[in-house]
Amino acid sequence: MAIDDFLLDAEEKMIKTEQVVVNEFASVRTGKASPALVENVLVEVYGAQMRIRELAGITTPEPRTLAIQPWDINSLHPIEKAIQKSNLGLTAATQGKIIRIFFPELSQERRQEFVKIVRKMAEDGRVAIRHVRRDTMDVLKKHAHDSGTTEDAVKHAEKELQKLTDDYIAKIDAHLATKEKEIMTV
Repeated sequence: MAIDDFLLDAEEKMIKTEQVVVNEFASVRTGKASPALVENVLVEVYGAQMRIRELAGITTPEPRTLAIQPWDINSLHPIEKAIQKSNLGLTAATQGKIIRIFFPELSQERRQEFVKIVRKMAEDGRVAIRHVRRDTMDVLKKHAHDSGTTEDAVKHAEKELQKLTDDYIAKIDAHLATKEKEIMTV
């Protein structure tokens, strides 16, 4: 495997890490309703665990309301139970064949809690990116001794890897700043 292949592999892993962080951010509540908040909640139906997005249509009829309409009416109550068991702090109300979730105004303390949660998620993402860098550095050093790769090429690859790491950490920081602003906006 060439040095460029190691760098490409590291970049792919960093891209995936960034995507995971962004998806985790989407599951954190802000002042408005978002289907991403509940779409990954697991529901016990048909003898298996399924996500709400696999069982129902999720819409936002109003800025502070989510409507969940199961495709099978028999999954209505299991979905409602799963939402109440989740740590989202949401209360679901069944209205006929639709589950409605109303989002109350967030208090300042609750907003601060969400900011802490988002910061921890961002830090976990940064740590994961640093782990990718460390693992790739180890592979580069082993590869340098195994084949006839020059030390200059390895040093250049290490600098490129550090630049990639810095870029992806900066992207996570930018996502964090955007999410914090979104959470704190009243």
